[in-house]
Amino acid sequence: MTDVPFRFGLERVRELRAHDEDRAREEFAASLNRRARGAAMLQAAQDLIQEARDGRRSEAAAGPLTGQDLVSQQLWLERLERHRDSAAQELTRSDAELSARRHELDQARQKREVLEKLKERRRDEHAAENARREGAALDEMALSAHVRRMAGR
Repeated sequence: MTDVPFRFGLERVRELRAHDEDRAREEFAASLNRRARGAAMLQAAQDLIQEARDGRRSEAAAGPLTGQDLVSQQLWLERLERHRDSAAQELTRSDAELSARRHELDQARQKREVLEKLKERRRDEHAAENARREGAALDEMALSAHVRRMAGR
């Protein structure tokens, strides 16, 4: 009596789904990394603005400033604020991308899990069928042995 080995007919599809999930996981990680860099850039821009404002106050306290000094400080501060606004917009885009990548990863994971569950169910069905066949074969052998014993009496 030999058991028929289990073969999942959708194994290639399951492998492709696992590959898709791995790719989605890598894209999610890359998006997470870009988002972290964007948050760091925004924080750095905010720190620069704070330093510029603090420097402006300390220079004003140190003595009188010329009109040209005030204009250049204001232009510098405006430039830093534009940079901060740009970093904030980039962070917003990164958040949206991260959300999309998370959704794609969830979808890929669900698709793979469906096939994993189907594979396990089919494996269980296969094992049950093998056990049934083995039981039937053992019953047949037991019946044959019983018939021979009864015939020998």
